[in-house]
Amino acid sequence: MKKIYFFILIFLCVSLSLPAQKKVHTIGDSTMAEYDETTTDKRGWAQMFQQFFDETITVNNRGKSGASSKSFYRESAYWPSVKKQISEGDYVIIQFAHNDEKNGGMDGDSVQIKTGDTSADYRGTTPYDTYKTYLRKYVNETRELGATPILAGAICRKYFSGNTIRRNGQHDLGDSYSILNADGTISTGNKLPESDNTMDYIYAMKQVADEMEVPFLDITTKTAELYLSYGEAACTSLFFCDGDNTHPKAYGATLIARLVAQEMKAQGILADHIHIDTDLLINPASIDFGKAYIGQEFVREISLSGIGLTPLSGEFTISASEGFVVSKDKNSYSSSISLAYADGSLDYTTIYVKATVAGAGKVEGTLELTNGNHTKSIPLAYEGVDLAGGAPVSIVWELTADDSYTLTGPAVAVAESWSNMFVQRYAEPKGGATTWPEGSGIADRKTQRNLINGEAWPGGEIDEVSTRYIQFGITAAENTILHIDSIGLYVGGAGGNGMRCRVSYSTSADFANPVVIAEYASSMVSNTMYTVQAVPVVELAAGESLYVRAYPWYTSAATGKTFCISNVTIRGAAESTSAVKEAVVDALPVQTLYYNICGAQLGEAPASGLYLEKVIYSDGTVIVNKIIK
Repeated sequence: MKKIYFFILIFLCVSLSLPAQKKVHTIGDSTMAEYDETTTDKRGWAQMFQQFFDETITVNNRGKSGASSKSFYRESAYWPSVKKQISEGDYVIIQFAHNDEKNGGMDGDSVQIKTGDTSADYRGTTPYDTYKTYLRKYVNETRELGATPILAGAICRKYFSGNTIRRNGQHDLGDSYSILNADGTISTGNKLPESDNTMDYIYAMKQVADEMEVPFLDITTKTAELYLSYGEAACTSLFFCDGDNTHPKAYGATLIARLVAQEMKAQGILADHIHIDTDLLINPASIDFGKAYIGQEFVREISLSGIGLTPLSGEFTISASEGFVVSKDKNSYSSSISLAYADGSLDYTTIYVKATVAGAGKVEGTLELTNGNHTKSIPLAYEGVDLAGGAPVSIVWELTADDSYTLTGPAVAVAESWSNMFVQRYAEPKGGATTWPEGSGIADRKTQRNLINGEAWPGGEIDEVSTRYIQFGITAAENTILHIDSIGLYVGGAGGNGMRCRVSYSTSADFANPVVIAEYASSMVSNTMYTVQAVPVVELAAGESLYVRAYPWYTSAATGKTFCISNVTIRGAAESTSAVKEAVVDALPVQTLYYNICGAQLGEAPASGLYLEKVIYSDGTVIVNKIIK
């Protein structure tokens, strides 16, 4: 009994000595969100935030592209799901404004009701009314969970005007805003004097912060000062994605994240856990590539910068343990590279670490950085997975004449569906042919052409609208585990070069925590189809589903522009959970055919990548193998 008491006492002492774990939850829009470096060079600032905290703080970034204070609150995949992750003692950073400005500062619901135009963007809020209402909701509900709310002014848009950032770049629409009149008419182009803050979203946020005694981080002003200190040319080349005045790339996102950390430290918020003067800044601090099939390659980006380094000049040696390699240019990889620095500073740079999955099972390693005086290690890990055995499963929507599909194997289809969109027709371009990707095996084919409800694309959209999409899916059948290992489709636009889209998948019916597999935010040429291919590692229990969504938008106000989609294909294999034995094929193979992920037949097996090998046997049996080279 004494021994048991002794061990309990030791356990209590050890437990009490462990640092308390807290989370910082970040909610907001696309300037905060997570991005996959294989699909875009965009980076949300909260994606780069973790490096400024010690190990007792975890950043849970739930920023969502296209979100406004209203849509994030009302859509079940976002604020309701974040609330389930919040614990007592946590912090919630709240940043909204970019998408609240839809409709020129009018409330979207009011526009729909008074004008009867149900296609009006419901996300829009008024800064003096509905925007404040939703901010108060976040504050109150965060406090009810025992957590601390923090209001953060949205980062500026890169709207230079000489030596200042324009009013609308700082989320004040006072130079041009819209008014919804009582009779349902809309007055546009209204203007207020500089001294009038009625249409200033950040001023409204500051009022809520004062009213509710909430910490306020004026990141709007701080980012304006940051941009001006660099100047328009340098700010454009270093901070932002090409042709984009809103979304930062890695360096800009890192500097913005540092500004947020500095403001928190200055206000005494988690000050003891924030390290903004760290000698060597690394993001991410650890990398778990997750699961992948044998033969697949992982590549992840790591951002580095250093200040106050000793000696004042020298070089860092960066070494990868067995199973991983590292590169400075994403082309030439080796087990070790070096980075020179001078004047005690390592300029912001990006390196890449790669792993090739050689076998099944968990693999762990490290990436070590050292100059002799400063040393840091980044834990690395991945899990290799064999391509699933079992009965082949595939579902293909050709989309040449209707929305019918062909389902093969034990699974259940989730029929194509539309949200705020509809099919206009199935057709090829008038007076010309569709350009298909090289290697698709397709020359001439009709595509499904989709229009937005109301048939008029709104102007000013630069990101997905969460309530406008086309969805496909598949559900695991009873008594099976369905392994999904390939998703493919073709997307494009017709009628103009302004069509854009993002394609994602999720295993949640409300599309929480989506995985982006393609993003076309520029250069979609009219009547040209683009290939979307992904090799996910998704396991669905009986009754669970995988959903694939395409979110289109157009870069300017327009009519007659259609979003084209073709050959949506989801493949996998169903593993029986019953005692059913697999059939043994004794016949001889008589023909072998090859297909890409999108279901298009190929003339021969490709030299690299994932492809499907369809073997036809003399007794009529067909077996489909998935091969990665």
